[in-house]
Amino acid sequence: MHTIDLNCDMAEGLPNDALLMPWISSANIACGYHAGDEETMKRTVALALGYGVSIGAHPGFADKANFGRTEMQLPLQEVYELVSDQIVMLQKITNELGAKLHHVKPHGALYNMAAKDAALAATIAKAVYDIDSHLLLYGLSNSQSISEAKKIGLKTASEVFADRTYRDNGNLTPRTQPNALIETEEASMQQVLQMIEQKTVTSINGKQVPITAETICLHGDGAHAVAFAKHIHQTLQQNQIGIQSL
Repeated sequence: MHTIDLNCDMAEGLPNDALLMPWISSANIACGYHAGDEETMKRTVALALGYGVSIGAHPGFADKANFGRTEMQLPLQEVYELVSDQIVMLQKITNELGAKLHHVKPHGALYNMAAKDAALAATIAKAVYDIDSHLLLYGLSNSQSISEAKKIGLKTASEVFADRTYRDNGNLTPRTQPNALIETEEASMQQVLQMIEQKTVTSINGKQVPITAETICLHGDGAHAVAFAKHIHQTLQQNQIGIQSL
């Protein structure tokens, strides 16, 4: 029987976190830099605890104006500190509430840049490892994020996306392009089942791209986020695919 982790980006100031929580197994909690604040973080950690959902830090660039989705060229030491500060901030809250930090998943532009940039990926992995070597790093399947983390002995989760399209090289289609998002439940579910069962994804040009699917991301800020999450959860169960965190 297949099992898969279903993760969702949360605490980003949207009203649907509580509606999403019953359908997922891992929550990536924004740490106040690209979105959210301490109160939102506490509320989301408490929600995750109530539903038995694994808790992860979701560090991004300090750029709320662009929701952390604009590339920023920063010195690697500054990236190290940026990521470390956000993880520690959430870790302090999890400790206060009797929860345990499970993973780290970079957000937005930071995530996509690290997928292609080995030095940036290595810096993020080291920041995670130095705080807690038992944490998992969530990164794009077959990316530098995964390979650089593995080099230093950090556990990883290869991530695929339920609501994003792919390019021929296995990278996500940039949000600046009109076909970047999957808009229907049927198309999303078809992609999810293909990624789990066939270990491939069909690119925007029709190419079959090999991927490793250990965790599936659903964006909490998507227009159809709750409907997608519920539909994916129910369809996976109907296909005898278990949902559990890693």
